[in-house]
Amino acid sequence: MTSDARPLKAVSVTLIVCGALAGHVREIIARRRWRVELLCLPGLLHNRPKEIAPEVERLAIAALSSGRRVAIGYADCGTYSVLDEVCSRLGVARLPGLHCYDIYAGESEIQTVLEAEPGTYILTDYLIRIFEHTVIAQLGLDRYPELWNDYFGNYRRLVWLAQSRESSLSAEADRIAAMFGLPLTVIDTGTTKLEAALQELLAG
Repeated sequence: MTSDARPLKAVSVTLIVCGALAGHVREIIARRRWRVELLCLPGLLHNRPKEIAPEVERLAIAALSSGRRVAIGYADCGTYSVLDEVCSRLGVARLPGLHCYDIYAGESEIQTVLEAEPGTYILTDYLIRIFEHTVIAQLGLDRYPELWNDYFGNYRRLVWLAQSRESSLSAEADRIAAMFGLPLTVIDTGTTKLEAALQELLAG
């Protein structure tokens, strides 16, 4: 939690948020009593990142046309600056960073992690929960397990950016690491940096 727990007064914002962040964002908004309309896009768009910017733009234009201020609860997320072009054109701001890993852990921390081992596969709580569906099923590995090495053969370790170390998540993280046959490193991030980034974004 950030040091300033006061609600954002006289703020009425439409926040278009990635489904991968939505659970934590919803909790923060409720606890901080922010006047925010939350519009969530599916986390599965990360498997088709070219669709992120058009979907964000569609929702943003609709909200702006109703006279609301709009903020974007995405990092770049694999759009290769296309999302930034949409934000610039519409006059709206987004969360910082290249991906949600930066938002949870900080850009310098992620840079350090990847410089130490470029072959790092990063997990979040959300990805752990939906790994079977988003990764195994969506990549067809449940039907074609022989493709595993094509997708993951160059990874050397897993890093879990842990927002919460609840026992069920820990067990699932260990199971995923065993599937990779790789060591698992856990970095406790919580949601403090996400909350601070939201505070700044929504304060505008």
